[in-house]
Amino acid sequence: MRLNNPNQNHLLAALLDAEFDRISPYLEPIMMRLGDVLYESGGVLNHVYFPTSAIVSLHYVLENGSSSEIAGVGNEGILGISLFMGGNTTPSRAVVQTAGHGYRLKSHILMEEFNRAGPVMRLLLRYTQALITQMSQTAICNRHHTLDQQLCRWLLQTLDRLPTNELTMTQELISNMLGVRREGVTVAAGRLQTQGYISCRRGHISVIDRIGLEKDVCECYDVVKKEFARLMSDVRQRQGVK
Repeated sequence: MRLNNPNQNHLLAALLDAEFDRISPYLEPIMMRLGDVLYESGGVLNHVYFPTSAIVSLHYVLENGSSSEIAGVGNEGILGISLFMGGNTTPSRAVVQTAGHGYRLKSHILMEEFNRAGPVMRLLLRYTQALITQMSQTAICNRHHTLDQQLCRWLLQTLDRLPTNELTMTQELISNMLGVRREGVTVAAGRLQTQGYISCRRGHISVIDRIGLEKDVCECYDVVKKEFARLMSDVRQRQGVK
């Protein structure tokens, strides 16, 4: 497989040949660098994005400038659902959390496919339902579960989108994702490291014991993972894709 291939994105891979052939000439490969802002809150969506090896964090930004992550999007999804859900702008900010590659597509090309009311529309609406589940579960998790459990959930969700157990990630960035103080993340990460689940060094986190993280994580991780699997497998069955 090439370093950056459209089929590395699960949504693009799930398209039927006819639909993919119509949009593939317009897919533009891009590098997504750590910290890149793909769109700001209230900004016009000129493109949608399909990450392949990058991970992008959706943040809700308050008036005082503070923010927290409401969802993450990696090779399972698309950035820019507001476009086909009835608006040209979005209330969230999209920031690259893990550097990597992806593809972007001009908005009008996607809307032409969506408005055909065929397989592309059904696929995107199913993905949107799964993304809403992730957002809802994140809100519940941040309100009711411990910081240790939230960190386990976040680490596992990140691992699911990567081919490695090595995360290039600072604790300050994680604190911004979870909307908590950096000191809290430092303490929580220290506890996970003491248990032998992870190893931390400056700017990097290595997951040593994934089973340990899965044992201590709250139910939110499993709820979101199962919902994505259910909705996407159903789409593939409907389209006759194995």
